[in-house]
Amino acid sequence: MLVRMAPPLPLIFFLLMIHGVSSADWSVSYSPSHICALKDSTVTMRCTYTYPTGHQIMKVFWMKTLIKYNGEFPDLSEDPEYSQRLQYLGDKQQNCTIRLSHVTLKDSHKYYFRFITDKPDGSWIGKSGVNLSVTDLQVESPERVTEGDSVTLRCKSSCALTDRATFIWYRNSQPLTERRDRNNELLLQSVRREDSGRYSCAVDGHTHISPEVQLNVTYPPKSISVSISPSGVIVEGDSVTLNCISDSNPPAEIKWFKGRTFVGSGRIYNISKISSDDSGEYMCKSKNEHGEKYSDTVTLNVMYPPRSVSVLISGSGVIVEGDSVTLNCISDSNPPALNFSWIKGGTIVGSGRIYSISKISSDDSGEYKCKSINEHGEKYSDTVTLNVMYPPRNVSVLMSGSGVIVEGDSVTLNCISDSNPPALNVSWFKENETSAVGSGQSFSALQSGRFYCQAHNQHGSQRSAAVTVTGEAFINSLLYLHIIHQFGELIMMIFLFQFIMLLVGM
Repeated sequence: MLVRMAPPLPLIFFLLMIHGVSSADWSVSYSPSHICALKDSTVTMRCTYTYPTGHQIMKVFWMKTLIKYNGEFPDLSEDPEYSQRLQYLGDKQQNCTIRLSHVTLKDSHKYYFRFITDKPDGSWIGKSGVNLSVTDLQVESPERVTEGDSVTLRCKSSCALTDRATFIWYRNSQPLTERRDRNNELLLQSVRREDSGRYSCAVDGHTHISPEVQLNVTYPPKSISVSISPSGVIVEGDSVTLNCISDSNPPAEIKWFKGRTFVGSGRIYNISKISSDDSGEYMCKSKNEHGEKYSDTVTLNVMYPPRSVSVLISGSGVIVEGDSVTLNCISDSNPPALNFSWIKGGTIVGSGRIYSISKISSDDSGEYKCKSINEHGEKYSDTVTLNVMYPPRNVSVLMSGSGVIVEGDSVTLNCISDSNPPALNVSWFKENETSAVGSGQSFSALQSGRFYCQAHNQHGSQRSAAVTVTGEAFINSLLYLHIIHQFGELIMMIFLFQFIMLLVGM
């Protein structure tokens, strides 16, 4: 059989008993006769044999069955499953020790040594054999524990290992640097969330590591926070996502609040086409079976262009010439608008939130509006009208005709004035007389003299200059009518003669 070099430091477990088989001078002894080995370890099966003198050893080999195949016992070194792992360490005199490496669970079996001499019937089998049990390490752990509990993990196998065995523990495939083992136990006192993970164990000096077992440490929500996307400036119309970040086990139920009002649930709270009404303080609440916790508040500050722009007139009552008037541009925007323009008609007349007019005059009457601007847009207010009141001024009298009174007729005088509101109270006076001779916008003069009007509104009054109405033409006209009456018949005869002459000439 093929002899190979043995790997260093073979592990031999538990000597249970030493049993020898002999008949006269024929014998095979196994030490130990029962071996418990870890999966993937190397096992040494120690063996000695004797035979009568005068015999020469021709062949030695190991086998795992006492049944012949094709008239022969199968040589283990010729079995493909063993040939690369089996090393014969003995000789052809009395040592029959072998070494089996990388043992598997399938290697659990009883093994026998057989030797053959040069004499007829000079062969022997050690039928007591070596019983090999291959075990796998298993971690025994509770599936779920709560933070603060004490937990014991056990590294177990199907057969007892030596008391001298030293156990190594791994979490997430990394060896635990702090030794907290007691024999084959790992004690976690006051377990923390950081203790969650995949645990496995091994025996010092051996490469085999047990299958991993998940330790699940449950705990109430902690480290609750809210992230905002996008993280920059939020403008009205944007889509905004709030994400509740919660560390808890099991995963927590999430609820969202704006102020004290519940607005949604789920880890993500999305606002599509955000408006200024969505501005405010938000927080999330994380809750599982072990407790609940609120996040700190985050503020959504939604930017938007000016809107609801209006003009407020200080002293919204009657504005009288000479008053001081202030126009205030009221604007709803975020950030607040700092750029304002004032327009009268189509002309820019000022800037700033407030437009002041000291000692206002009628020339300041008209329609005003303001324009509010921030970095997100601009908007005009509706127009407001400044209607400046003032007493009558530039009062004058307008005469119809020449101002000469003709018999049977009169001269009409009109009182012209500039005032706001229009002067509807007009009085007429004849110069040097204290009593009014008439009222109303127009006055009919029936006699000669100097006349003037006085216009009144609620803000004051003013009199016009006097105009002269003469009666001289009236006297001359009477004389002219008398002469026509005296010579009327003569004139008529002359007129009739001229008419007859005209007819004859035709």
